[in-house]
Amino acid sequence: MRILYQFPLSHFCEKARWLLDYKELDYVAQNLTPIVHRAFSRLKTKQNTLPILKDNDLWIHDSTKIAEYLDEIYPEKILIPQNRSLKESIYNFNNIANELGEHVRRWTLQNIILIDQKSIDNMINERGYLRKFEKYSKPVLKKLISQSLHLSDEQMKYDHHRIIEIIEMLNIQLKNAHKGYLVGEHLTLADISICSMLAPLMNIYGTPWEIGESKQSQELLDMQMFIQSTAIGQYVQRIYNTERNARIDWRGI
Repeated sequence: MRILYQFPLSHFCEKARWLLDYKELDYVAQNLTPIVHRAFSRLKTKQNTLPILKDNDLWIHDSTKIAEYLDEIYPEKILIPQNRSLKESIYNFNNIANELGEHVRRWTLQNIILIDQKSIDNMINERGYLRKFEKYSKPVLKKLISQSLHLSDEQMKYDHHRIIEIIEMLNIQLKNAHKGYLVGEHLTLADISICSMLAPLMNIYGTPWEIGESKQSQELLDMQMFIQSTAIGQYVQRIYNTERNARIDWRGI
């Protein structure tokens, strides 16, 4: 039994879910609680973060390492072609996505998760242990997340600035893409990485970040309108519409 240990709302975990779905592999998405998860993660991988994939007796940490592992063990539908030029380009986009993901995580936490009751509910998990004490656990969880990620108005402004810069850079690089994908002629780690990292800013149907307009901050609405007006935003929407064939419910268990 394959188990993906995840946060439902994490875009890095969305990336890992997409990798497994693309390979058409059966798995269970097992939720852990933010902050509390660190003891489990350290025990199994000596790292603090998710996602973690357990495949039989193997524990694989980090979404990029999961992609590399899946290509090695399950080589059908390759994510990282061995062609040197293509491989270099794929890792370049993946590195860009990793930086983008860090900025998006902090910015969306400020603009979505910490002001949206439904998001906090998804963090706790309807059947999770913290649900029994939600009156106390919700405000504590908000505070711990803010402290852990050093959320502040100054940091938020910087994250917003870098998100815009990276999107503009991706728009330029997208002009060199062929066949509708960032690298090569089919979906690769590059596409999955970039799309997963931008999805929380785009209110895409069927994703963990699909929320009603009435619950969105003006900052988020402005960001969505900006991204949707760009080539990279339209590309992300198209790839989600045509290539995101989810095999499980992102909410996990």
